[in-house]
Amino acid sequence: MSISSTSSKMLRRALLNARVPSTISKFIRPTVFGPCRSVSSAARLPTLTASETRRRPTVRPYQQPVASANVTGPSSTSKRTIFIQTENTPNPDALKFIPNHRVLPEDFPSTFLEYMSPRSTLAPPHPSPLAAKLFDVEGVTSVFYGADFITITKSGDVNWAHIKPEVFSLITQAVTAGETIVSVAEGADADHEVEEDSLAYNEDDDEVVGMIKELLETRIRPAIQEDGGDIELRGFENGIVLLKLRGACRTCDSSTVTLKNGIESMLMHYIEEVQGVEQVMDQEEVISMHEFAKFEENLRQQKAAAAAASKDSPASKDDSAPEGASTSEGASSPNSAPSAPSAPSTP
Repeated sequence: MSISSTSSKMLRRALLNARVPSTISKFIRPTVFGPCRSVSSAARLPTLTASETRRRPTVRPYQQPVASANVTGPSSTSKRTIFIQTENTPNPDALKFIPNHRVLPEDFPSTFLEYMSPRSTLAPPHPSPLAAKLFDVEGVTSVFYGADFITITKSGDVNWAHIKPEVFSLITQAVTAGETIVSVAEGADADHEVEEDSLAYNEDDDEVVGMIKELLETRIRPAIQEDGGDIELRGFENGIVLLKLRGACRTCDSSTVTLKNGIESMLMHYIEEVQGVEQVMDQEEVISMHEFAKFEENLRQQKAAAAAASKDSPASKDDSAPEGASTSEGASSPNSAPSAPSAPSTP
């Protein structure tokens, strides 16, 4: 072995066992461990600051995708909305129902239809199943149909709180089911035909009657229909306009005031040929009013007889005895207490 080879081995061993100086490690460590530190620092999660914690994530609203298929008809799950409104009228015995539905047919010859009895709801030419059911409610006396409203009149001894829910239910069921409120009877003869609107234009009318119809149609009828009734012109004779009130206005206590202060004053103001207004009553109404007057007279006589009998009864005589008799009986009775002695008189 040569000296050069031995010295080279010893030098290599000395270099391996010797500590690396600090000056050398300063340059070696960044190059060796630098990439590792940079990777580890990038992998760390960023720290949250106070400003970042206030922010909340926003969620995008969910949007349901729209079906691409075209809908050609109404949905099978769609429902028909029914809204029925009730209004009070000047007549306390009449109530107005306004359904979201037309009551009279489009081609009906008149602006109203009134049923006065259960039999009339089945008679031609325009029977009404709904009116027949309404007459089954205890206390209902008449059913009036307008173009888009129904007026129910009751008797005076019945409270609305007892019959209004049932009437409301019947109207709601008929409108919801799509029933025909007014039907046309087959084979109706001329005697049962509904009269045309009395305020409709007619070529045979003279100038005064035409002016009366125009005023009634444009100025008076809308106000009466608002109160649940209608008006009918029966004629014009000797300066007197003959009118007929229908619906809620027929039995209203203020109908006379409406005729005189409202209708008569307006017609006489615009038409000088008009001298007054009178209400026409049907024969049935005259008979019913006559019978009602007789009933009231009999009731008054019965009350007077009962009052006279109560005055002539013995109990009433005892009650009407004079006070002196009772005091004298009390003085003569043995059970009465003795009177106190009188005080001596002073000299």
